[in-house]
Amino acid sequence: MTISSTPNALAQIENQVDPDPKTVPRRRIKRKTWQTVVWIVALLVITAVVLYPLVWLLVSTFKPNSEFGQNQGLIPQSPTLDNYTKVMEGIAGVPMGQFFWNSFVLAALSVIGTVMSSALAAYAFARLQFKGLGVLFAAMIGTLLLPFHVVIIPQYILFNNLGLVDTFVPLILPKFLATEAFFVFLLVQFIRQMPRDMDEAAKIDGAGHLRVFWSIILPLIRPALITCAIFSFIWAWNDFLGPLLYLTSPENYPLPIALRLYNDQTSTSDYGATVTASFLALLPILLFFIVFQRFLVDGVATQGLKG
Repeated sequence: MTISSTPNALAQIENQVDPDPKTVPRRRIKRKTWQTVVWIVALLVITAVVLYPLVWLLVSTFKPNSEFGQNQGLIPQSPTLDNYTKVMEGIAGVPMGQFFWNSFVLAALSVIGTVMSSALAAYAFARLQFKGLGVLFAAMIGTLLLPFHVVIIPQYILFNNLGLVDTFVPLILPKFLATEAFFVFLLVQFIRQMPRDMDEAAKIDGAGHLRVFWSIILPLIRPALITCAIFSFIWAWNDFLGPLLYLTSPENYPLPIALRLYNDQTSTSDYGATVTASFLALLPILLFFIVFQRFLVDGVATQGLKG
């Protein structure tokens, strides 16, 4: 059997060997009706279980103090807005807005410091070649295994001798020194998977490391930077141990420490105000995550891409 060498014959052979994926019909997975119903019910149950604590927290903000411990139901018997009024007035002579501002300052500066310092350290580990690179990188990774409680006493003594206790400096300064090894490691892995072609082309044109880092690396690792910013903001906003150690004045307290003031040593706990303040403290984190969740997904998804 002979095959003609005409273009039409060659095209037929290519189509038989490697057919156009657009012309290949997709197989539709047929799912029975009862299977779809089971999946929907299962997802609704899981969603209800996950959202129930948040719904309970929201509904409980309208409960008076007398119903806590007595009314086991979800719906309050005598709804009231007194808890919101009480929380807005503040506590210990400090308005609630001051606690929010303190938390926002700590979280915002933590994000700026963490992203800047981690990106610079990651570029050095991923692109520069110097003696002791492997040892320093291993030491940096090793700090992930070091509990925070191990360095509490030395750090406190250091900042106390410098007269920086009861200020925001002990909580913010380490963020600008690339002490968050998790974010450094994340960015290192992100930068290493990018090709060096653009770096080398920029160096041929006379660009230095700072120009390469600013003009080439930073735009390419934006999804990873946003991921680091999201986690850094959430961790700083919810941090309790650090402010508890270094802050002593109520006017410097962030929200996690302020919540403790509603439950003092005299056993007079204001559960209504505590629940309401907790819900208000949760709202910024929830809104922040909803707004930036697509960037978080992009940052995780691009981890598997190769240049």
